[in-house]
Amino acid sequence: MRLTRRYRFAASHRLNTDALSPQDNARLYGKCNNPFGHGHDYVLDVTVEGVPDGSGQIVNRDTLDALVNTQILARVDHRNLNVDVPALAGRVATTENLAFAVEAMLKERWTLPARLARVRIAETPRNTFELDTQ
Repeated sequence: MRLTRRYRFAASHRLNTDALSPQDNARLYGKCNNPFGHGHDYVLDVTVEGVPDGSGQIVNRDTLDALVNTQILARVDHRNLNVDVPALAGRVATTENLAFAVEAMLKERWTLPARLARVRIAETPRNTFELDTQ
């Protein structure tokens, strides 16, 4: 059985890599390479998987919410992903890389009986990224 909880946060980023010239970065990332960055209102879905316990739940929702709040939202909400999020240091701050960072940050303190099954991040209504953590 799976449970998905939805969270929201706002953050800014700039897509840019030192491995490319400014012209190549502009070609590759387009308007997302704006030197001043840009922001998104992200929607994060965290999916856990497990067997319901004696309470009929696969995980205590308050415990999951507390983990996501401390491990993710407190670190990314209203932050510059390029500068303020150590889990993205040395990486291009794409939402693909953000999904891997979210997985790693959750697993740092994961003690829940259910397994982390998926991280899904919607960056825009047209761009959604899913990471199956199996």
